[in-house]
Amino acid sequence: MRLKGVSNKMTLSFGMPDGKILCMTEVAATKPKKINLRRPDVMKEVQAEVVTHYRSTLVEYIREHDNRVVVPGRMTIRLAKQFGFCYGVERAIDLAYAARKVFPEPKRIFLLGEIIHNPEVNEQIEQMGIRAIASRPSQEELDDLTADDVVIIPAFGTEVSTRQAIQQKGCLMVDTTCGDVMSVWKRVKQYSKDQVTSIIHGKAWHEETKATSSQATAANGHYLVVFTLEETERICDYILNGGDKEAFLESFKGAYSDGFDPDVHLNAVGVANQTTMLRGETEEVQRRLKDALEKKYGTKDLDQHFRYFDTICSATQDRQDALGKLLKEPMDLLIVVGGYNSSNTSHLAEMGEAKLPTYFIKNAAKMESAEVISHFNQHKQEELRTRNWLPEGDIVIGITAGASCPNNLIEDAIRRLFELKSVPLAMAFPEEVISISKP
Repeated sequence: MRLKGVSNKMTLSFGMPDGKILCMTEVAATKPKKINLRRPDVMKEVQAEVVTHYRSTLVEYIREHDNRVVVPGRMTIRLAKQFGFCYGVERAIDLAYAARKVFPEPKRIFLLGEIIHNPEVNEQIEQMGIRAIASRPSQEELDDLTADDVVIIPAFGTEVSTRQAIQQKGCLMVDTTCGDVMSVWKRVKQYSKDQVTSIIHGKAWHEETKATSSQATAANGHYLVVFTLEETERICDYILNGGDKEAFLESFKGAYSDGFDPDVHLNAVGVANQTTMLRGETEEVQRRLKDALEKKYGTKDLDQHFRYFDTICSATQDRQDALGKLLKEPMDLLIVVGGYNSSNTSHLAEMGEAKLPTYFIKNAAKMESAEVISHFNQHKQEELRTRNWLPEGDIVIGITAGASCPNNLIEDAIRRLFELKSVPLAMAFPEEVISISKP
C-alpha cells in the first residue's frame, strides 16, 4: 500500500501510556507522514477482535466471586488475584492487530520473532498474515525486506543493530516495546555514558536482555549478564580478590561485551535487570555486589563504584506477590499456564515448586487425563509426563498464569479440570456464564 503523495519512508506514531504521541525514527524522508495506529476508528475494531479471541466470561465471573469456585465435596479452584495479560502485552497485541487493519493484505507485515512469549497468541498473529522472521534477522531475511514492508518490533524490544538495519531498508516500523523495558534501556545508556559497566541480572539468551545489552554497547559502554546468585558470587570474588581472567571470561562466555576486561570494567558497576526476573533475586544480586565494592573501596567512595535502580516490571511483581499470597493457603497442587519460553511465567512456576506439586503447562491439552499430565521442567528444559498427578476426592487446585497468557487459556484449563474430575460446569456457574463463554 502506498499513501497518495507520500514517500513510503515515513514515521509511525502511536499513543503512549502518558498520553503523548511517540514517533518512530524518520528514515530518509524530509517530511515523514505520521500514522497513528491507535486512532479511535481503528482501535474500536481492534479491541472488539481482541476480546473475541482472548476474553473469558467464565474467568471474569470467578474474579468477581473472590477468585475462587467451590463445588462442595468435589473440588475448589482458586485463582491468584493477579494473572494473565499485563498492559504492555495488551498494547503490543493491539498494535499488531492495528497494523493489519491499517495495512491490509497484500501489504507485507513482518514480526521480529514473537510478539510475546505465548504460542497460541503468536499463532493467532500468524493467521492474520503477519509473517515471523528471526528476532535477529539473517542477511537473507534482511535482503528480502523492502521499503514497502511493515516490520513489528515485539514487546521485548530489539537489538540496536537490528533496528538500524531495518531503518536502512526504509521499512515502516511498528514499535511495541514495553515502556518498562525502555526504562531499563535509559538506565543502561546512562551507565555507559558515565563509564559504568552494566551488570544485567537476566538471561543472556533472552530477547529482552539482548536488546538491553545492545543499548550499553551502542553508547560505547560494557556489560556483563549474571543469571544466578552463584555467578554473582563469582563476580564478587573477582572484584575482591582478582584471579584467572581467562577462566572468569570463559565462565561467562556469551554474556559480556566485546573488549570486556574484568580487571578494568568491574571497578565501577551499575545493576540493571531483565524486567521479568524475581525481584528478590535481583535485590540479592545488587546487595552482594554493593557489599563487595564497599569492602574494596569503602563507604565514602561507594557512589563512584556502585549504582542501582529498581527496574522490575510492576506487572511481573504484582503477579509474583499475588501468587505468594495464594501459596499461603492450603492447596493440593498448582497449575501455571503460559508459554514455556516466558521468563515471568517460569518464575511463577519456580515459586510454586518450592511449596507444593506444580505443573507448568502451555495449554489445557497438556492435562491428558486424570492419570497423566505433560508439563514443562524448566531445569531440564524439556516437557515431562507425570502420572497420578490429579488426586482423587475433594481437592483444592490453585491456578495462575504469566503476563503473556490470555484469559481464554485459563478458561480452557478450568474447563478441563471440571471434565477430569467429572464435575458438570453447571454445578459452579450460572447457565448464562457458561453459554456466553467459549464452548
